[in-house]
Amino acid sequence: MSIAENLSQIQSGLQEHITLVAVSKTKPVETILEAYEAGQRVFGENKIQEMAQKWEQLPKDIEWHMIGHVQRNKVKYMVEFVSLIHGVDSLRLLIEINKQAKKHNRVIPCLLQTHIAEESTKFGLDEQELHEIISSETFTQLEHIQIKGLMGMATFTDDQNQIRKEFAHLKSIYDKVQGQLPQISILSMGMSGDYSIAIEEGSTMVRIGSSIFGARNYN
Repeated sequence: MSIAENLSQIQSGLQEHITLVAVSKTKPVETILEAYEAGQRVFGENKIQEMAQKWEQLPKDIEWHMIGHVQRNKVKYMVEFVSLIHGVDSLRLLIEINKQAKKHNRVIPCLLQTHIAEESTKFGLDEQELHEIISSETFTQLEHIQIKGLMGMATFTDDQNQIRKEFAHLKSIYDKVQGQLPQISILSMGMSGDYSIAIEEGSTMVRIGSSIFGARNYN
């Protein structure tokens, strides 16, 4: 099927309150334009400099989401245009985003990345670290960031019960955090292989690449 047909099929199965992030990492501008012309406006990248290059070349009504691990020294390259940073996993990173956003007179929406998988290779905060950040005095002074919710990735496994358990755990953490930060509204969990389970467990934002664009180009 074409990119437009893939998008149509996926969107038809999503409720209105669920945002589809088309994961366009490694994909050329021409491919992203195909999705854009089919009506997609939210795209996710995992490398800041690649995302910045695409932002320069593509229509300016695109929302660019940084979905990969963020290095503090690269933040300055995206603060001018990024719409949402998914992978915030430390207070030091929040401080840097706030510092760079202030230079552009922006308030940048962020998600706190929460570690729910059994794989140690995945980044993210545990429940205690989350609580420590949002309870800290430093956090309350960051006027140029806005926490919009949480993001997490399940273990890469065929065991659907384990995936469901991990997503349910993240939803329970989200509910607790919402008690402290009532303004949050985004729970970003679920990718091409597991987004149906994620939605059943409360996801409001899914990140889908290969089901839209086909197999990924690794680089």
